[in-house]
Amino acid sequence: MSVTQRRGRRIMMTREELDAFLAEQRTCRVATVSADGAPHASTLWFAWDGSSLWLYSITRSKRWADLRADRRIAVVVDAGEDYGELRGVELAGSVEFVGEEPRVGEPCAELDEIEKQFARKNFGMDQMPHDGRHAWVRLTPDTIASWDFRKLTELR
Repeated sequence: MSVTQRRGRRIMMTREELDAFLAEQRTCRVATVSADGAPHASTLWFAWDGSSLWLYSITRSKRWADLRADRRIAVVVDAGEDYGELRGVELAGSVEFVGEEPRVGEPCAELDEIEKQFARKNFGMDQMPHDGRHAWVRLTPDTIASWDFRKLTELR
């Protein structure tokens, strides 16, 4: 995974800032490629484990069908309203499918910790509620680009 970026180095997040930002945010924008080459963008909740972004997606969605045909993905997590507050992260690479599809809660050691984290973060629960409609994909990004425009005032 590359966290070095050519442009915007002065405003890129440190590794600690990036981890803290992804831990506190809930919503991301996911871009996939459709079979005809058209881009498809959608919104999901996510969890970050320090090296991978975990997405819990409906298995009957266009996003899931796109990823089954082409595992490439780009994800943006951003925050801020005013220009000087804008910050965010773009992660890109190929996903891996983890666990059963759809997920009904069969034991899967690889999902134990991330499901606890996701359930706490998004549902305020200690256990993941499985609905038999969603499943997990993991993005261990090939590239990461970040920005924090709040650093622009520090540079003056």
